[in-house]
Amino acid sequence: MASKAASEAEASALNTAGDTAAGQVDTAGKYVRSSVAGAAKIMVVGPLGVGKTTFIGTVSEIKPLSTEAVMTRAGASVDVPVDRTKATTTVALDFGRMTLDGELVLYLFGTPGQQRFLPAWRDLAHGALGALALVDTRDLTASFDALGHLEDLGLPFAVAVNVFPGSPLHSDGELRAALDLLPETPLVSCDARDERSSVMALIALVRHLVLAAESS
Repeated sequence: MASKAASEAEASALNTAGDTAAGQVDTAGKYVRSSVAGAAKIMVVGPLGVGKTTFIGTVSEIKPLSTEAVMTRAGASVDVPVDRTKATTTVALDFGRMTLDGELVLYLFGTPGQQRFLPAWRDLAHGALGALALVDTRDLTASFDALGHLEDLGLPFAVAVNVFPGSPLHSDGELRAALDLLPETPLVSCDARDERSSVMALIALVRHLVLAAESS
């Protein structure tokens, strides 16, 4: 039963991914479609500079809300992104919306990446059904805190490796071992700048959530 439901959800989401890539998402902007039958709050988490803001901006069918601020000299000793050219950081949240197959709305909440903002993103996690954790292979250790917090919260999640130019390549087995992932945790690759691959990462999460709900 769980397998059948998951397959149907995946097929439905794949149809949406094609529509999204073709630019056929709802352009009305403000309102969800009349065909929408459900909604889910999804967290997008990860360390500083991993691409959360870019990811949400890429898939959102509405103008995303972003709270980017210029990184100050005072925070230079603690806010050290892998990409040293990064000049801004999220200080509250990012927000976007995406509709799957015209029936399910995903409300996407991006969290600040710094450890000191943990209380804020724990509050953001209230009511969330799951999370997509973005990781950067140039510094896998930077993702440990976010993954640990998701486990502490008991929030189902999928992991998406955001591929940056020049990123080290690792096998799925190596990544799973390094990140200490459970066998059932989805692990995919994406480019946060690319709509289709980013949508596919969300599809992997939705499928995982369907399977988890059916088996519980």
